[in-house]
Amino acid sequence: MTAEAHRSRAGQLLDELLGFGPHAGAHRVAARAGLTVLVPLLVLLAADRVEWSIYAAFGAFTSLYGRERVGPLRLRLQTEVGVLLTGVVVAGVLVGASEHRAWLAVPLAALLAAGAAVLSDRQRWHPPGALFPVFAFTACASIPGEPADAPVALLVAGTTAAFALLVGNAGAALRRQWGYAATRPPAEPPIGRTTGLWRHVAPSALAVLVAGALATGLGIGHPYWAMVSAVVPLAAADPLRQVVRGLHRIVGTTLGLGLAALLLAWDPNPLGVVLVVVVLQVLAELLVGRNYAAALVVITPLALLMVHLVAPTPTGTLLLDRGVETLLGVVVGLLVGRAARRVGTRSVGRGRMAA
Repeated sequence: MTAEAHRSRAGQLLDELLGFGPHAGAHRVAARAGLTVLVPLLVLLAADRVEWSIYAAFGAFTSLYGRERVGPLRLRLQTEVGVLLTGVVVAGVLVGASEHRAWLAVPLAALLAAGAAVLSDRQRWHPPGALFPVFAFTACASIPGEPADAPVALLVAGTTAAFALLVGNAGAALRRQWGYAATRPPAEPPIGRTTGLWRHVAPSALAVLVAGALATGLGIGHPYWAMVSAVVPLAAADPLRQVVRGLHRIVGTTLGLGLAALLLAWDPNPLGVVLVVVVLQVLAELLVGRNYAAALVVITPLALLMVHLVAPTPTGTLLLDRGVETLLGVVVGLLVGRAARRVGTRSVGRGRMAA
């Protein structure tokens, strides 16, 4: 590669890192996401069951999907994702009931990453990739519990996912009721990849397996953050965007740890935590489609506050675990992505020679 090409590539990388995408109606998604988190958390707080809030938070992820779709298309996608998220929360709770939860979660999370990657590619999920299903499963699996917790997880996550469906699709239903629906139904999204899926599925599974095994073997307190970070770069299709997403994850998390330290030092009461979480969720959705690093500045304290609400941990340990595991997971994801491209290139080359 020539010096000019290197400069061009570096400039493109810098533009991707610092650039902000269009607003694209993010306020509507942010409002839905904030409401979907606020109501269930307030209900659990009133019932004095804040320890169940993690189940509600993962069920609320349903509202983040299908922002680019309307009407039945959004309802279909969100229903599919809501069922999946509820199922993986329950599965995580069952794994958490095992004394071998730490190591048991790693291969199961790798299998989940593969399955979610297939669904994401075929159904063209937005946001793409296996991040949220892997996050929901591994976080729940990390919490010690009992099999009797599974019905509670099913009820809370499932009800929250159903509420997310209501919030996410009420507007379209009201427009139809009032006669404001479009005269032409929205076009079906193009069918996703049905061939060559292994090029995405295998790296996602391998990255989760390697990152999870390393974090668990090293005894870091929250291995699921490494597994989640490992799939982040792999949600992008091309090498440049994988690097950009990885750097966004590291830079945004690092800055977010500073904000998290301030909020944890403030040590608000449970109601204060809920209100801060809702504000951070809204800000995250306003930013995530525009610049992933900027979004992570608020996503990081959001995640840490939720963890602290359910399972209080010393602030220093919490911040260190998040930083170390993010770096570990991103490095593993980028290395696996690079290795997968090399294997794919060699396979194509052998195929051409055989032809």
